[in-house]
Amino acid sequence: MNETHPVEHESSSQVASLRAIREVPAIATLADRLARARNDFPIFEPKPGEAPLIYLDNAATTQKPRAVIEAMTRFYERSNASVHRGAYRLSDQATDAYEKSREVVASFFGAASARSIVFTRGTTESINLVAQAWLAPRLRPGDQVLLTDLEHHSNIVPWQLVTQKTGAELVCWPVTSEGCLDMAEAERWIGPRTRLIAITAVSNVLGTINPLSQVIALARQRGVPVLVDGAQAAARIPLNLHQLGCDFFVCSAHKMYGPTGIGVLYGTTERLQEMEPWMTGGGMVQEVHSDHATWTEHPWKFEAGTPPIAEAVGFGAAIDYLDNLGLARIQEHESLLVRRAIDVLKACGGIELYGPRSTHEPAGILSFNVAGIHPHDIARALDEEGIALRAGQHCAQPLMRKLGLSGTVRLSVGIYNTTDEIDLLAGAIERARSIFSE
Repeated sequence: MNETHPVEHESSSQVASLRAIREVPAIATLADRLARARNDFPIFEPKPGEAPLIYLDNAATTQKPRAVIEAMTRFYERSNASVHRGAYRLSDQATDAYEKSREVVASFFGAASARSIVFTRGTTESINLVAQAWLAPRLRPGDQVLLTDLEHHSNIVPWQLVTQKTGAELVCWPVTSEGCLDMAEAERWIGPRTRLIAITAVSNVLGTINPLSQVIALARQRGVPVLVDGAQAAARIPLNLHQLGCDFFVCSAHKMYGPTGIGVLYGTTERLQEMEPWMTGGGMVQEVHSDHATWTEHPWKFEAGTPPIAEAVGFGAAIDYLDNLGLARIQEHESLLVRRAIDVLKACGGIELYGPRSTHEPAGILSFNVAGIHPHDIARALDEEGIALRAGQHCAQPLMRKLGLSGTVRLSVGIYNTTDEIDLLAGAIERARSIFSE
């Protein structure tokens, strides 16, 4: 897929560009209402001598509201103890807080049971856990694992390792020039040798929202398990995992306005019961003898050692925060902001946009390039004006090769971003272009 999906280039003069930007209709009150959430985030408080922070790298990690910071601080100040083991009140309080967060996560994602939720260090560890503990023992030479061209390295490399060790084959379902799966080709790619489909819900580069329901329905007809990488979807799109019907789902708290160092593996009861532990140690054993051991039940058998207790508490607080705002409202807000960005970047001229445009609703992610300027140079110039966004290959080198690109600038919005910030971004790009053209 060497073809990209460029926008038409318009006049590149600064006067015409900025006039066109001002003529783009403003987004209605939804964005204004939701953008008040910005006041909940300490990092955006004005700092003497510094430009206001415009943070547009939410696909990498999100900022943290006071509710999360305070919940973690409160745990350390009042309830800090090891969980599941202490025969005293403080340990009971810590255990209750930890397991309550598991219930909050399960409810948020529509899991049938809190026991379907395994706490891990994040998306990457969750995928590796499935690769090593569930898939590797089941792969045989000639079997296939199906990915898509849209995957993050974390949803590629673990599968490479297990297929190489077992003699199985890794296959990639190609995407169209706009970065969308061609569902007409589904039967070609989901075949009798497919043992697992690992698919992202939302592309971290293009913002493509994959048709998960269709893919999972086809997979179930063929008896093929599905793992969904929800890293970019978890805080953007309402998901009910029980209704969706996937076998595994993974995500990270830090992309959901929660703390770093914790994430989730969701698995159906059947799949989790099929898995042996990948890591062993304290907390996941039932009995230990000098020559053998037995395990406790899931999810605890996958949580060896002292878990990230305060992080779990912060994760629960982040989910409560998202629940109060409403994911449907967040999705609409981010979609409107990305449409605004598409309009104002088109108005700038000389900018190439990548990803779905015509038939797909955009997620809160948009990749672009400015003609004649390296993505890293654009990012550095924008940083001088207090605008933080990502430039590079975004841990998606196979997709970049398909697009024929060495990298892109990536804008990714969050609940605290505003239309004014998008307009300021466009003006900053114009100023950067004038500097590099001198």
